[in-house]
Amino acid sequence: MLLHLHEWGDRDAPPLLCVHGVQAHGARFRKLAEERLASRYRVLAPDLRGHGRSGWEPPWSIEQHVEDLLETLSATGVERTTIVGHSFGGRLALELTARGVVDVSVLLDPVVWVPPPIALERAQELVRDRSFANVEEALAERRPLSPLAPRELLDEEFGEHLVRHDDGRLRFRYSAAAVIAAYGELSKPPPEWARVQVPTLLVVGQDTDVTVPAVVEVLRFELGDRLSVVTVPGRHIVLWDAFDETADAIDAFLEDAGA
Repeated sequence: MLLHLHEWGDRDAPPLLCVHGVQAHGARFRKLAEERLASRYRVLAPDLRGHGRSGWEPPWSIEQHVEDLLETLSATGVERTTIVGHSFGGRLALELTARGVVDVSVLLDPVVWVPPPIALERAQELVRDRSFANVEEALAERRPLSPLAPRELLDEEFGEHLVRHDDGRLRFRYSAAAVIAAYGELSKPPPEWARVQVPTLLVVGQDTDVTVPAVVEVLRFELGDRLSVVTVPGRHIVLWDAFDETADAIDAFLEDAGA
């Protein structure tokens, strides 16, 4: 499937692929692209299958997401790329690296692997209808999860991602079935570590409940001196809770890596 693309920068610049997490969309990388990356890179940020303005039909396996991303890159003339992946996008970044198309990787509070009981719990939460009467209801749900996020970023998110349905309720622009499937996929082990040995930046939210210390230690052990780790304030969505700190870390890392 060719994915819907959000794109910034010169088409002749080096490519940089940004991959979002579940329940999200490619436009979440707008601020990072416009303020930090687009002057040096051709930034490509697709909506994954089942999300945003891309097609929503199954299958929603990790393998299919990888094939969608490879097909979309190929259609834009990109063979190799630097990658920035957040959450589920971090796991997909590892998968793409294992396929040999990534030279430099940035993992933003990635979901590397989810124990099956936790994957089941998270998936079951998505069975209920997640809808809102108005934007303020959506804000009330979102605020505890991103306590440091500026209101203007949340307003941008709601304007892009909330859709009013025929019943008058607002819902985010993703397929709940696709998200439930993703949690099941995340209970599979990550790719062989020998196949993901590229310069890698790991950015972790100080109060995250996703990239926990045990995951950080696994990445340190497996990637060795190829891994740089930066901890920033806030929780899981580091580009909201700590935009400047996260963007500064990405800038410095990419410069050092010569990407």
